[in-house]
Amino acid sequence: MKKKILITGAAGFLGSHLCDRFIAEGFKVIGMDNLITGDLKNIEHLFQNENFHFYHHDVTKFVHVPGNVDYILHFASPASPIDYLKIPIQTLKVGSLGTHNLLGLAKEKNARILIASTSEVYGDPLVHPQNEEYYGNVNTIGPRGVYDEAKRFQESITMAYHRFHGLETRIARIFNTYGPRMRLNDGRVIPAFLGQALRGEDLTVFGDGSQTRSFCYVDDQVEGLFKLLMSDYSLPVNIGNPNEISILDFAEEIIKLTGTQQKIVFKPLPKDDPMQRQPDISKAKEILGWEPKITREAGLKTTFEYFKGFSKEELLKSEHKNFSKHIRK
Repeated sequence: MKKKILITGAAGFLGSHLCDRFIAEGFKVIGMDNLITGDLKNIEHLFQNENFHFYHHDVTKFVHVPGNVDYILHFASPASPIDYLKIPIQTLKVGSLGTHNLLGLAKEKNARILIASTSEVYGDPLVHPQNEEYYGNVNTIGPRGVYDEAKRFQESITMAYHRFHGLETRIARIFNTYGPRMRLNDGRVIPAFLGQALRGEDLTVFGDGSQTRSFCYVDDQVEGLFKLLMSDYSLPVNIGNPNEISILDFAEEIIKLTGTQQKIVFKPLPKDDPMQRQPDISKAKEILGWEPKITREAGLKTTFEYFKGFSKEELLKSEHKNFSKHIRK
């Protein structure tokens, strides 16, 4: 009998790649998404596959899946600042009510569940690089709080189900991930820079560009998540690439990659924008035997080729007139 896995947020960037991976591993995959930020184009290639089924459903409502379920991956959540600033209540609900519903389903089905947490639980960190024992520095009432606190609550209720009900749970703290199927208009650094370069616009850097990020290519991320799900470790694990770079240096890398002649323009740093992001992946190395393999140069080249396939109309549609008002993750 094939193992069955439910993947929420299946039509999103990471969710769709996870669907591909588990189909390739021989699983029966049930994809679920309410399509608020997901796109069916990301999974339409799976619709004819007999081992894939899709449910258009909001996980903040009661979740029912007939038959057995062996594993659950909870990836339903807005993940970009532009999204969670537009839909803050839905962001909080999917992290709280949605997680509660899926933990309840996992308990009913006796399934192992992996929760997609985020590096944002560390807030604007006072510890660098960030390890799993660091509790974070988060502004609960700031504009980013709707996402940060949704994820922190998500981790808390997941551990409560693990300790009280003995549920098999896994928690992945995901750091910046990129690759094909990212949306050009989601406000994160890489699609924002590549979209601006392809439209012939100057690249927007917030603050002086000294803030850092660490970018993990999607194939590496999926491999880490797969290993974590199949492990016996229940506490949070950082999954990300520790190769840190400043935003200013990264903008210059993008200009070199795209062969464009854009300038870099500076705008005020948004409130609570983290100044440093670098995962300590010692636990992932030790427990999972995982570390990223794909260089930023190789990953960016593949991602740029994907974005070059967008039409001029799609590129223009992705432009945000008031982009500087949004927070970039």
